Order: sequence, then C-alpha cells, then structure tokens
Amino acid sequence: MTSTTRFTALAAPLLILFYGIMRFVDGLDGDRGNGPAWNIGHAAFFLAFVLMAVLAVSLRQQVPAVARWQRVVRDGALVAALVGASAFLFVTLTDLVPAIDVSLPEPLELGLPVLFQVGMLTLLGQLVAARLVPLWSPIVMLAGFLAIAVNLDALPFAAVVILAGLSPLATRSLRPVRP
Repeated sequence: MTSTTRFTALAAPLLILFYGIMRFVDGLDGDRGNGPAWNIGHAAFFLAFVLMAVLAVSLRQQVPAVARWQRVVRDGALVAALVGASAFLFVTLTDLVPAIDVSLPEPLELGLPVLFQVGMLTLLGQLVAARLVPLWSPIVMLAGFLAIAVNLDALPFAAVVILAGLSPLATRSLRPVRP
C-alpha cells in the first residue's frame, strides 16, 4: 500500500469529523450558516472529498484486475467514485461561495453523491475479493455513510465509523487477509 493510500484513508475521515464538529459548533446559536465555523467546516469537508477522490484513484491502482471484466468493473468504480466526489465538491463549493448561483437539479444533487459510495464500495469489494482488506471494511464504511444519510447531525459519529471502515487501509500495507 502506498503512503498516499494510508494518508488519505486517515486524513479524509478526520476532516469529515472536523466538519461535523464545526457544523455542531455553528448551530449552537440556533442558526447554521455564514459564520466562521460554517466556513471552516465546509472548507474541511471540501478538502476531505478531494482526499477521498485521491484515495479512490489510489485504490484503483491497487485492485488486482486480471480478467477484462475485472478491469472494467475497477475502472467503472473509479469513474463513479470521482463523479460522486465531484458532486460533493460542487455542492460544498456552492455552500462556501454564495456568489456561485448555480445549483444541481435536486435529483442530481441527491443521486450523484451516491455514485461516490457505490464506486468506493466496489473498489473496496474488489480488494476484499483479492483478500487484501477484511470483509468488514466496506460494510463498516457503508454504515458510516448510511448514518449521514439518516441525519446530518450524526456526522461526527459517522466520520468515526468511516474511519474505522478505512482503518485497514490507513494502518498497514495491503497484504492477504485470512478467510
């Protein structure tokens, strides 16, 4: 595993955790938005998804794909993850810069970020199939993203869960995992 994978697998969830904390701090006055905590938190979230995109590229490079169909799935998963991460980045940027008066249509704003999760889970699933990460890793990561989908106030908890799901990537080199 590369140092890029280790760094991004650790730093991205920590930045999401920081965003969740800043979101909580920003809401202490009963109003969310347009303050230092809002801006700092959103900047952290933006950076987190830049790092998530880098992580997706790094994972794609590590997925062993012998057969053509495996390469197609691997590359399709990377495209999905990058499109989804781009959607997160676009929405976050429009929150940070109110002068950007362009928004995605609501179905795209809701649907495109799901592509990130599908892509990442597919890449992680391929690493599971190659026995390079444990089966629980993508399952735990999915649980973290589901927690965010249920309630944005769960962001700090969800970030810790996502960090746990990515911990095999952050803490050791990819090597065969026992069944």
